[in-house]
Amino acid sequence: MKTPASSSLFSRNLRKDYPIAVKGEGCWITDSEGRRFLDASGQAAVVNIGHGVAEIGAAMAEQSTRLAFAHTSQFHSAAAGKLASRLLALAPANFRDGGRVYFTSGGSEATETAIKLARQYFLERGDSARYRVLSRRQNYHGSTLGAMTVSGNVARKAPYDPLLADWGHVAPCFCYHCPFGKTFPECGIACAEDLDELLRAGNGDTAAAFIFEPVVGATLGAAAPPEGYAARIAGICRQRGILLIADEVMSGMGRTGKTFAVEHWGIAPDMILVGKGIASGYAPLGAVLVAPQVVEAFERGSGTFQHGFTYQAHPVSVAAGNAVLDFLESRKLVARVSSAGETLHEALRPLLQHRNVGEIRGLGLLLGIEFVRDKVSREPFAREENIAERIRQAAFAEGVLTYPTQGCVDGVRGDHILLAPPFTISEEESSIIANALHAAVGKVFC
Repeated sequence: MKTPASSSLFSRNLRKDYPIAVKGEGCWITDSEGRRFLDASGQAAVVNIGHGVAEIGAAMAEQSTRLAFAHTSQFHSAAAGKLASRLLALAPANFRDGGRVYFTSGGSEATETAIKLARQYFLERGDSARYRVLSRRQNYHGSTLGAMTVSGNVARKAPYDPLLADWGHVAPCFCYHCPFGKTFPECGIACAEDLDELLRAGNGDTAAAFIFEPVVGATLGAAAPPEGYAARIAGICRQRGILLIADEVMSGMGRTGKTFAVEHWGIAPDMILVGKGIASGYAPLGAVLVAPQVVEAFERGSGTFQHGFTYQAHPVSVAAGNAVLDFLESRKLVARVSSAGETLHEALRPLLQHRNVGEIRGLGLLLGIEFVRDKVSREPFAREENIAERIRQAAFAEGVLTYPTQGCVDGVRGDHILLAPPFTISEEESSIIANALHAAVGKVFC
């Protein structure tokens, strides 16, 4: 049975009927009509340990019977303290010995929190001029107003432009469609230098932070930077005295083969944002990991962060986070992400022979497939052709779930699908995904 368009739910698309999901198990979701779908997208890169893991529900139930809720203005919980310590132990070394964790209900709240932390950090230091959080075009940092302000996703921002501040955006790091028309390494990493140029052009005195996705998820389809980019960005931030915020809501918690994607390049951000995989979809949960030097500014200053959410550090949600970490560690799932990603990538590789498949990119189990009108010029399809959504629908008909997005080239044009299956994905399931996409491409580009 499908949900009628007149349902009481205010759905994402009021003209669309949605199947009713009734069961999840491993990499599969079953709907109310008994159809099984292979979740190749991890439901927006959320589900990392797989669906239906009984231990997680049991841990949440046990926590809820003891303590379901206590407001953080009056209490902390043991579960929150435990998860914070575990995250800091997994983080880059600069977060240890004084770092702290601020829990939220998801990634957008984590971005909002980081923006306010950056602003108040400079207030605590007596520098009231700094408030702007710079970011990149074609990055996405969340759907709340502050998060949308620092996002560079043109289409998602367009309806709300009158409500959003303009703090400054620099070029994306996207070698397949270089905004400067250059080629690495001869480019001299011009996209990184764009940040330095913005700061030198009279904007440095009011900049508080720079936020970026180490691997750009939904908006650019798993676009990873070339060697040297992340280090140069970190160096510019240090030189200019601004904070570096790594948005790892999608790329973090093992998704790229390391706990945090920044580990691939050995950089030390001042904050790391997490969400999605931190609780693998079993509960709404996000977090901001805050490095010691930021914490110290508050400790030496007012001691109070002027910010808060009712459900921050919710005991049941952080219990889910601890249980997910237990599962990841006991099964050594992060250690298998790189090899599982290589298996999936290899299964997909024959798609590159198709005239309209431009690139397959990504790290670990965060992969993107871009579709182009012309492979030589890399010309995208017109937005009106709706290629990514048509691929999603065709793959859906084959029983495989993908994550489609448009706008990777210029915010309007450019079609890709994102693949981010659970870390438990098997070689056979990778073949099922590849076969379904072969069929989907054949149908859409017949």
